[in-house]
Amino acid sequence: MIRLAPLSLIAALAAAPAIAAPEAYVLDPSHSQIVFTYNHLGFSTTTGMFSGFEGAISFDQAEPAKSSVTVEFPVTTMLTGWQERFDHFMTADFFNAAANGTVKFVSTAIEVTGETTAKITGDLTMNGVTKPVVLDAKLNQKGDHPMANKPWAGFDATTTVLRSDFNLGMFAPYISDEVKIDISIEAMKAE
Repeated sequence: MIRLAPLSLIAALAAAPAIAAPEAYVLDPSHSQIVFTYNHLGFSTTTGMFSGFEGAISFDQAEPAKSSVTVEFPVTTMLTGWQERFDHFMTADFFNAAANGTVKFVSTAIEVTGETTAKITGDLTMNGVTKPVVLDAKLNQKGDHPMANKPWAGFDATTTVLRSDFNLGMFAPYISDEVKIDISIEAMKAE
């Protein structure tokens, strides 16, 4: 009877469902964009974009609140559609790219709000200033990529930040202090 107890325990453990560990994903830089918009003097909505950046996601499908994301890229990868605007944004009037050339986001908490939605809180660093932001995020899809033949995931997220929080408030309020940010990323399972 005593000899059977350890065997029973081993059999029970073997039959128990395995606890899924978080899976590591890396961003697909060719299908990940951050688009930002702001009001210009009440006349137009001006748009810019970051694309081609890299990042990492630890995705825990069983417990999404235990997931995390980190993204970092040079501010000089900004696309504005007009060289003079880009050149001005890189000066000390705005991003001071020579001294503070990196934009970084590191998640600190994830609150699941629905089947495919969550609020991702994290630290955003721009212009040498770090502030907390909350992303309203949505899992678009997770599954095998039909061309890459590997696990893939896609997410969208939105947030609004104040330029002045990051010492980027030149010309506010004439040029809106509020900047709307739309994020769409694809990520592939890391090898």
